[in-house]
Amino acid sequence: MPLSPEWRDLVEAATAAFPALGTEVLDAAEARAFLAARSTPVMEPIPVAGVEEWLVPGPAGAPEVPVRLYRPLDAESTPGVVVFYHGGGFVLCGLDSHDRFCRTMANEAGVIVVSVDYRRAPEARFPAAAQDAYAVLRWVADNAESLGGDPDRIAVAGDSAGGNLATVAALHARDNGGPDIVFQLLMYPMLDPACDSASYTENAEGYFTTATHLRWYWRQYLSTGADATDPYANPTVADLTGLPPAHIATAEFDPLRDEAEEYGRRLREAGIEVEMHRWDGTVHGFMSMAFHLRETQRANASAFTALRRALTRTVTEVP
Repeated sequence: MPLSPEWRDLVEAATAAFPALGTEVLDAAEARAFLAARSTPVMEPIPVAGVEEWLVPGPAGAPEVPVRLYRPLDAESTPGVVVFYHGGGFVLCGLDSHDRFCRTMANEAGVIVVSVDYRRAPEARFPAAAQDAYAVLRWVADNAESLGGDPDRIAVAGDSAGGNLATVAALHARDNGGPDIVFQLLMYPMLDPACDSASYTENAEGYFTTATHLRWYWRQYLSTGADATDPYANPTVADLTGLPPAHIATAEFDPLRDEAEEYGRRLREAGIEVEMHRWDGTVHGFMSMAFHLRETQRANASAFTALRRALTRTVTEVP
């Protein structure tokens, strides 16, 4: 289906407010300055029960990792915990860019959300972000009880580059003795640096996030060709056995659509339970950029319901 007039208007406005990465803008600092200079409407934050800022010990020899913890308005006495990794191509965005999404997720899924401000490329290339992602996951598991959450019900979640880091954190947990992860929520994840799927050609231009943007992001994140074959950078080459169940959301008009859906198929082949949804008529990033549109509301409701189902104790369980 073609983009609706509402989505076409959104894409045109978002494109006009975004740097021409990989063509006119080649420097990450310039791209961040461009975005920081934008005039954006001030919105009242979505109420939650509490917001806390923490500094988490980073990997050995690395700086502490800032995180922001959100407590839901309505939850079990000891809720599950979601460790969330924001998108932005490993280069852009941060805690503030995804604040509204995290608040919504905490309330709708009834979970504690820990949003991770991992190191960004190119100042800190791979494996910095992946190491930060796992370090925070381990810290959350070690401290879940003192944070008021359930250490036995921890999930990872992320959008775009954050979807990469979510599944990489799950890979690290499997390969390094834990923690046990019960679920992964992957929203149009950025997984394969080859950038050569059919959807890269079909959706290369005209839908906000372009193939050129994504190739530029990968050049910032990876230092060598060898990095592209490392499963902690490129989960599409990983052994996927033993990973937790997944909910994968994709957008019809997204260069990343095919690699995310192929990843879901590979998870199923590895015996992992996977729920996949392609949201027609939408573009990359839609779940955190258009809360007022019906497709975003449906996709978020589906994702948050999956999280709630995976992380909420049933009435038959003993507290």
